[in-house]
Amino acid sequence: MKNILLAIAGLSPQVITETLYALHQEGAAIDEIHVIATRIGRDAITTQLLTPDDGRYFRYLKEYGHDPRSIRFSQDTLHVLRDGKGNPIDDITGEEENEILLKTCLTLAHRFTRKPEEHVFFSIAGGRKTMSACLMVAAQMYARPQDRIYHVLVSPEFESHKDFYYPPVKSVMLELRDPNGQKMFKDTAYAKITLVPIPFISLRQAASGGKTGRVRTPAELFRYLVREKKSFLTIDLTQGKIIYKKTELTIMPSRLALYAFFAARKLDCRLVRPDCRDCAECYADYRQISDEQGAITDFYRRLGGATEDKGICALEKDTLRAYVSKIRKDLMKAFGAQAAAKLAIEAVGRKPDTRYGIALERESIRLVE
Repeated sequence: MKNILLAIAGLSPQVITETLYALHQEGAAIDEIHVIATRIGRDAITTQLLTPDDGRYFRYLKEYGHDPRSIRFSQDTLHVLRDGKGNPIDDITGEEENEILLKTCLTLAHRFTRKPEEHVFFSIAGGRKTMSACLMVAAQMYARPQDRIYHVLVSPEFESHKDFYYPPVKSVMLELRDPNGQKMFKDTAYAKITLVPIPFISLRQAASGGKTGRVRTPAELFRYLVREKKSFLTIDLTQGKIIYKKTELTIMPSRLALYAFFAARKLDCRLVRPDCRDCAECYADYRQISDEQGAITDFYRRLGGATEDKGICALEKDTLRAYVSKIRKDLMKAFGAQAAAKLAIEAVGRKPDTRYGIALERESIRLVE
């Protein structure tokens, strides 16, 4: 029989040693530890837990008399979230990263629950709340009666303390802060780590494929994924508005003309890719923008603007940067900071080679003329 701990971790890898400590206190032997993490989370685990001899994980094993060879936990068992190009993901910031996270959780849950002689302990204690939610979903889809889902509770005063990874055999005093922010010291002998079993309804049978009884793979389950409806960015030149998630922004014609220009460049891009992530093919530097000044002026004229040899009709570098900044502020005020980060005209590269463009996926952009 093999016991596998499948956990998630964010910027506080302490949750791994805290969970392991709690399981050992309950008499559970762990044979393998697998952790789902972002690139930053992986780096934190590597430097804080897995440094040979000095890592807090190895310190814990030594203090409590566990043979390091009895548990498989290394770089090979850290499962870093990666995008479609194989690049490590730094953080879970949007829907795309969240889908990658869910796929990873489902894939590992499916893999580790295939053998009846292996038991899986799912720990939902670490990482962002969305990470806990995704691992919980995966556990419910694939966990069997012998598997368990756990949360870990740590005494509030020690939770997330940079020097607390587990209650050491020989207690030490840690510097803490009271509710008023005043310095205080407390002995780790008072630290409590509680392993909380989470009751769950196993949907494994529901995930089986018809008469065969075969458990569906994550790829098959994803066909039934219920997603939020895709939000489209609409640049409506007939009304002089930008529309996103049912919110309308009436914007000055000069700014809308420039924004429509960059949206049109995105839509006209001929590069064939599954998505626009990390791609700036449609971005333009100042020289390219100057060469296409006529398109910007045409948008402005169609919006009712008077053609002049200045301003939006004759963009200088400084004027361009000012327009980009003002458009960002307009978007932020109307749609919020998070949406504006996706919708705004962004600048990439160093001066004088700065290029400008809209990062949003072109499939999400509609230009109404």
